[in-house]
Amino acid sequence: MDMETIRELQAYGYIFFTIFLAVILYSYLYHLYKSEKNGTRNYEQYSNIALHDNLDDAPVESRTPSNKEKE
Repeated sequence: MDMETIRELQAYGYIFFTIFLAVILYSYLYHLYKSEKNGTRNYEQYSNIALHDNLDDAPVESRTPSNKEKE
């Protein structure tokens, strides 16, 4: 393989990888938007973590104990 072929393969790999990462990013953003719209998560509550981060503050969401903690 000569240097020109290697550079061409690098360019195609770079373009493919960039498009792949853009698709992953937009699908994650769509997931966040969809879960916010359905009401399964309220991400505005999570933005208050930076403001209310003392030990005696209320948690953002309640957690149920796992099976290990129940035993």
